[in-house]
Amino acid sequence: MTVGRVAAALWEEARATNERRLLVLSGDASATRDAAATALDAGDVDPSDVTYVGDADGTPWERVPPARAGDLLGTTHAALVLDCHEECRPNALGRAVGAVDGGGLLVLCVPPLDEWPDRRDAFDESLAVPPFDASEVAGNFRTRLVELLRAHPGIAVVDVDESGDPNVEKTGLTDPAPRVPPDPPAVPDDPIFPLDVYERCLTDDQVTAVHALEALGEPGEAVVVEADRGRGKSSAGGLAAGALALAGRDVLVTAPQYRSAAEVFARAREVLASAGALRGEPDEDGDESDGGRDPELLRADSGGRVRFERPAAAADLPEDPDAVLVDEAAALPVRLLERLLAAPAVAFTTTIHGYEGAGRGFSVRFRDRLAESDFEIRDVSMTDPIRYAAGDPVEVWAFRALLLDAGPAVDPLVADADPDEDPDSIAYRAFDAGDLLADEHLLREVFGLLVAAHYQTEPDDLARVLDAPNVAVRALTYEGHVVSVALLAREGNLPADLRAHMYEGGRVRGNMIPDVLTSQLRDEAAAEPEGLRVLRIATHHAVRSRGLGSRLLSHVREEFAASVDWLGTGYGATPELLRFWRANGFDTVHLSTTRNESSGEYSAVMLAPTSDAGRALADRHGRWFVDRVGAMCSDPLDDMDPDVVRAALRSVDATPALSLSEWEWRLLVGMTGGAGIFDTSPRPLRRLTVRYLADVGGAAGADADGHGSDEGGDDEDDGDGESLLTPKQERLFVRKALQGHSWERVTAELGYHSDGQCMRALGEAVRPLLSRFGDANVEAELERFE
Repeated sequence: MTVGRVAAALWEEARATNERRLLVLSGDASATRDAAATALDAGDVDPSDVTYVGDADGTPWERVPPARAGDLLGTTHAALVLDCHEECRPNALGRAVGAVDGGGLLVLCVPPLDEWPDRRDAFDESLAVPPFDASEVAGNFRTRLVELLRAHPGIAVVDVDESGDPNVEKTGLTDPAPRVPPDPPAVPDDPIFPLDVYERCLTDDQVTAVHALEALGEPGEAVVVEADRGRGKSSAGGLAAGALALAGRDVLVTAPQYRSAAEVFARAREVLASAGALRGEPDEDGDESDGGRDPELLRADSGGRVRFERPAAAADLPEDPDAVLVDEAAALPVRLLERLLAAPAVAFTTTIHGYEGAGRGFSVRFRDRLAESDFEIRDVSMTDPIRYAAGDPVEVWAFRALLLDAGPAVDPLVADADPDEDPDSIAYRAFDAGDLLADEHLLREVFGLLVAAHYQTEPDDLARVLDAPNVAVRALTYEGHVVSVALLAREGNLPADLRAHMYEGGRVRGNMIPDVLTSQLRDEAAAEPEGLRVLRIATHHAVRSRGLGSRLLSHVREEFAASVDWLGTGYGATPELLRFWRANGFDTVHLSTTRNESSGEYSAVMLAPTSDAGRALADRHGRWFVDRVGAMCSDPLDDMDPDVVRAALRSVDATPALSLSEWEWRLLVGMTGGAGIFDTSPRPLRRLTVRYLADVGGAAGADADGHGSDEGGDDEDDGDGESLLTPKQERLFVRKALQGHSWERVTAELGYHSDGQCMRALGEAVRPLLSRFGDANVEAELERFE
């Protein structure tokens, strides 16, 4: 049986059922690509309509490098070739599957299946972070992948290296029963949007979603649309956005990247163009071009518009939009989503299972915040696929192979896990790849918990868990079910030549903390000690606030204390997380000077030393941090949340020197009685603020899993027993003394009645600090103002 005949049968069945089929061509690289061309010819597919994801040149197809497979998001293809000879990148595999339309064919070109797991490719090289090399990378991900390719329906496997006719291991045909075409969706009885908008819907689910999104025309409304990939949620959002712009509304769209929201803009453009209301931008001759030149901005004749902003910028609600549409909301962190609740009306469309983000940070934690808001909330769940038929076998295979639908244990199985009530019921476990491969339920619980808690977890991380030589998995279990999990990575212990290379500006993979301390902070010796970075830590949502995260970290520290010099972490800093890590013995050594594009947060790097070498590293970077943080706050960090600044400084294990002259002490004393003016010399109060916050560092205020709150209020107490100032006074010091904001801005933000009252409050707050840190001369000077 030839490749052409196998492919022709797959094409015929895929088109008859509106499903996808997958053709695996194993063997020599050039032979598999030639066979792929034959397979596409059998489907009468024009080569110009085929996308090739791979590294080979000279193919007749449009090429996308595997590292840029994200460009496939929001696109659909009748046929796609994924070449895995040079590298098998799980993210690229997931994105390739998602880009194939119903009736289409995905072709995988791979090495001989029996040899593939033992080969090392470019993706393996990326997992071999120094000092490890590619020979130490395992092949477990591909072992599992091969097994599932051979086991699942809808997947043909053909070895094209055999002499004579190819060896057809399986045809991939499923012989399904004939499908009855569905009835066209019905328009709702009382639509607000034009009928043309509803006539563009392809399923009843999509009609329901668009009808719910009509609510965005009025303030105080929130809509949540949840669906798996391929259900048309982004299209529904785009149809609604176009209709709202047609009615004169200003719609702000945000997503992890613009390409994620491209479908929103495509559908919105259709609505405006169909109504003859799409306003163009003037071209060089002064005429208006069709729809304008900016793909991220659509204007309507009514004055309405649909515009895109990246998440960090969108959270500031620029130009006061009438409504905000958040596409792929689960891919964004909870704290950023919370800021979007300040919009007049807001909609969140989100993938339930998928690499764009499937975290329960949205479905559990953020939904709680949304429920507490003043919005009237409408929920829509979309289940009917649009781009392919329900039950598509390639979707079923991809979900299992990449664990896109993995989740933690169901709540009742772990609800009674409580280390205080029954500590013996909680077991500390070290899971190696063999353990996880041997138990599919365990693998799904471990990886599902990582997916549930972290918006950045993706299919590449599955391969990292199973294959990376520097990665370890540790967990707490209750009656055999995972209740807390940590993903750990060894860093440092680099030879002198690599340390010098890093110091001189070279990049060394997988050593995030040594790289930051070496290249940014100019410490060539930072990569010499060996450390263990906590890449991810997650606790089951049903048993949070019971100390399980802290208990897991305690076990990790006990296990590894003798083999590494430090434990470390780097993450988007929030007050809650800073207090959690401080409670577990981690000290702040660095704050990034730019915000993460997706999270909108500045990152914190923290260390917990476990040896003399680790202590020396943490001590010097702690000292350097408190010496420079005041200047950082006045420039790159002048917009950082003051509660993050407070928590970061309270998490420092260093005592900054005040180094104030007698004259500077007199300036500070003068402020308490109104005789001195802060603006004449900001330096003394800046140094006093850093000293005070570092000196009263405490860990109270967060629960033991890092999910506490810091709502802020005049009577709020951080609970460390050493604070001399209220949280409001501390925020005043951060905003004015450290970040240098204007009196007008600080007055408005902190709720003072006037600039004068704000100035007096600053002077009054200085008084207890002078008694705390000043000497006898300062006390004598203070007596003059009592």
